[in-house]
Order: sequence, then C-alpha cells, then structure tokens
Amino acid sequence: MAVTGVLTGVLTGPPPASAAPGPAPGPGSERSVSELLADLQRLYQQTEEATETYNATAETLKERREKADALTKKLTAARSSLSSSRLDAGRLARQQYQGRSEISPYVRLLLARDPQQALDQGRVMRRAAREQQATVERLTGREKKADALATKARGALDAQLRVAKRQKKDRDAVRDRLKEVEALLASLSAGQLADVARLEEQGTARAQRAFMESGALGSSAGKAPSEAGDEALSYAVQQIGKPYVWGAEGPDSFDCSGLTSRAWARAGREIPRTSQEQWASLPRVPVSELRPGDLVVYFPKATHVAMYLGDGMVIQAPRPGTRVKVSPIAANPLLGAVRPDPGASPMSGYRAPVLPDGAMDGGDGGYGAAGAPSGGR
Repeated sequence: MAVTGVLTGVLTGPPPASAAPGPAPGPGSERSVSELLADLQRLYQQTEEATETYNATAETLKERREKADALTKKLTAARSSLSSSRLDAGRLARQQYQGRSEISPYVRLLLARDPQQALDQGRVMRRAAREQQATVERLTGREKKADALATKARGALDAQLRVAKRQKKDRDAVRDRLKEVEALLASLSAGQLADVARLEEQGTARAQRAFMESGALGSSAGKAPSEAGDEALSYAVQQIGKPYVWGAEGPDSFDCSGLTSRAWARAGREIPRTSQEQWASLPRVPVSELRPGDLVVYFPKATHVAMYLGDGMVIQAPRPGTRVKVSPIAANPLLGAVRPDPGASPMSGYRAPVLPDGAMDGGDGGYGAAGAPSGGR
C-alpha cells in the first residue's frame, strides 16, 4: 500500500494518528483541491503504517503459535514417558510391599545351603537394585522435565494470546483508517475526485521528471538482475492487475510487502514479511546501483515497498482501491533500496519481462472503494 504523490508538506511523513481530515468542501467552501489531496494522502499513509504494524503482529502471532505447538508436542511426549516411569515405579513398590526385598543379601548368604548360589543371587539382586535406582531417577528427572515443559507451554500460550489481542487491536486500527478514507471519498463529487486524481498525477510526473534528471539512478540503467531476481520479477509481473487487499500475500490479492515477499519466496529466497523488516534486515544498496528485482522502500518509517523493474519504474501494490501495476519510482518519497541476494552475480543474456497490456493503467491514487475485508486479515 502506498501514499502516492510527492507534494510539498507530504514528504515528511504522516502526522500523529489522532489527526483527522478537515471537512469536505461544500457550497461556498474555500478548501482547495490540494488540501483535499493532502488529507487523502495523510489518511492513506496512516493506513499504510497501521497495515504494516498489523502484518508484523500477524507474523509474530504465527511464530508464537508454532512455538506453542512445538512445546505442546514435547510436553505430550514427556508426559507419556512420565506415565511409563510411574508404572515402573508402581511395579517396584508392589514388589517391596509383597516382601520380595525384605531379606538383605548378607542374611541370604548366611542362610543359604549353597553359598555360591547365594552369591550369584546377590549379584542378581544388586543388579535389580541398580535398576530400581535408575527407575526412580528416571521418574524424578521426567517429572522435572514435564513440569518445566508445562510451565514453558503455559507461558507460550499466554504470549500467543497477548499477541492475538494486539493483532485484533491493530486490525481494528486499519479498519478505522480505511473508514476515514471512505468517508472523505464519499463526501466528494465526481468532479472533485477527478481534480484530486489529476493533481496527484501531476505531482508524480513532476517528481519523476526531477528524479530522473537528477542522475540519482547513476549507472543502474541497463543492469541485469541475478537469476533469482529475474524469477522474482517475473512472478511480480504475472500479478499485475490483481487487487490490493490489506494483509494479503496472494495468490489472488496482495498488499505491498505481501507482493515483494511472495515474489522472492517464489525465487527461493525467504525474506521478512513487512516492508519495515525488509528495510531493517536486508542488505542496502545505493539507488545508483539498483538492478531489477531489488526492493525500493518508501517513507521515513519504511511503510511501503515496491520491486524495481528497471528504467526508473517499479512494480507495486499501491493501496486500497488499486491493483498491482507498474508505477514511476518517484511516485512516493523514496527512503532507499535493499537487495535480497547481494552476493549473486548479474545474469547474462537478460531480457526484460514483457508487460501485459494496461500495466500502467489506473492511477496510483486508489480513489475508489477502499474497504477492508471483514475477515481476520
């Protein structure tokens, strides 16, 4: 998801979450189209931030569930072993109760008619005693292990429940932001919507022109991706036209980091789920050294990500109301770039992927239905 356009006053990132848009212009209102656009961009960026936070809690919840499941399996196995040890201990207790261990080996030797036989029996008894001791030690050790695992399992479950509660809160935050966007969009006339979209397109065009003329891309023009980067890029191209849905990782819909993480996973490289984690953990590369397949990260808090296509263009899932598409690299305030496979060499004989018809159709603005799904993600 992205807040597109690079107008003055929007580059510094979103305002506090409590900020709300001003009233939509009515008859005689002096609010300008640029103010409306700024409101929409601010709301979309807040939604972006809430979505990536939601994605992060979803990943944490997944990890907590896996940990809790693993501990539960270990606890089940430990309790099974403990039950077996208790059966052995019970058998020994019954034997002692029935008097099988009342006479000491020394007394047995004195009373025996055949001392050699008594000595042999003594060795057997000593071996049995050692087995008894081992059984008791196993029982004690397994009890301690089961108790420790039970404590860990309870802790893991509690942590899972806490994260699940936080995830619900983050999900609700996304929905609240989207409702604000929908309310503002619903208050605008068709003419106002067209004016807002046109103004944003003009802002994007100016930003892209300035970016390309600045020489920021340096020698990246014509660079080839790695083989994995080519595969990731090919996957991303195949998704063009699919709808943006917050929290979605495909195959039928995507959000911004859902697209990039799934594309690189298809290329055999697992990368973090969220744009913020991708920015934080993947090796960074100068924008001047971008090659196709690299990830371009946007906004001061790294809340949006796209995949570099080449020639100053990216493939992205912009934001609610849009579809996966090709956009100018400067459609958002650029933070930097990362490379999932920094050690891989560029492939030889690279040919840029053929884009489907209409790959750039539809604005990056998303001024349409922006509703969140009613499900959990």
